[in-house]
Amino acid sequence: MNITIASISHQGERATNQDQLGEIIGNRSACFVVCDGIAGLPGGEVAASIARDTILQNFDGENHMNAQSIRQYIAHANNAIRQQQQRSEEHSRMGTTLVSLFIDRDYQLAYWAHAGDSRLYLFRRGYLYAVTRDHSLIQQMADAGYQTDGINSNLLYFALGMSEERDATYGDVLQLEDGDVFLLCTDGFWHNFTQDELEQSLHMVNSPSEWLSLMQQAWNKNDTDPEMGNTDNYSAIAVWVGSPQETTLLHSLADAERFLSRN
Repeated sequence: MNITIASISHQGERATNQDQLGEIIGNRSACFVVCDGIAGLPGGEVAASIARDTILQNFDGENHMNAQSIRQYIAHANNAIRQQQQRSEEHSRMGTTLVSLFIDRDYQLAYWAHAGDSRLYLFRRGYLYAVTRDHSLIQQMADAGYQTDGINSNLLYFALGMSEERDATYGDVLQLEDGDVFLLCTDGFWHNFTQDELEQSLHMVNSPSEWLSLMQQAWNKNDTDPEMGNTDNYSAIAVWVGSPQETTLLHSLADAERFLSRN
């Protein structure tokens, strides 16, 4: 099974970039990780680095995937963060979001796990789906049917390092199809685009690198507008499974112009 990827990570207007990305594509399986250190508390970038590095160091791309091994990867990452919290008073409250995708290349299966508000999207047969649901207050209120106007979208009730009473959320195993596209991204990324815009932009390209490049062009355009400036770190990994399909071929330059002129 052929896998093509592209990634992007930018500091935005923040003093540092607390986002951490990583991937391993082995002969039998692949692993993709995106972490976003929790802002407002010291050590967010440390927690994000620990989570990413621990998962990648434990991952073995020469073996098949299974749900139990994924739970172990995430547990090891959470434990590593907690150990560092105990060693450093300055970092005693640090935490990070996480979204991770695991692919068994032989059996053509996908697994994923997430904590916090970093997201995983799946594009299949011409449509984009949000696979994960944020561990945030605003998501809880929306699910309960409450109005969310004026609610801080950054208030999380779970992330790695935050709670000993919760575990990450794990998705059901998914049988892959040729042409599936996955997007793993931080909140600084998805806050800048609606789901319809993510889907629309993917209809204009035929590779993950072209997709991220098109969205970067939209960002660059918005950066000229002080009201649309990108203040947060923003990062993403696009993962393409198999060969490009007709649903992701360039429609027209006019479509691209409309996307880039969306604001």
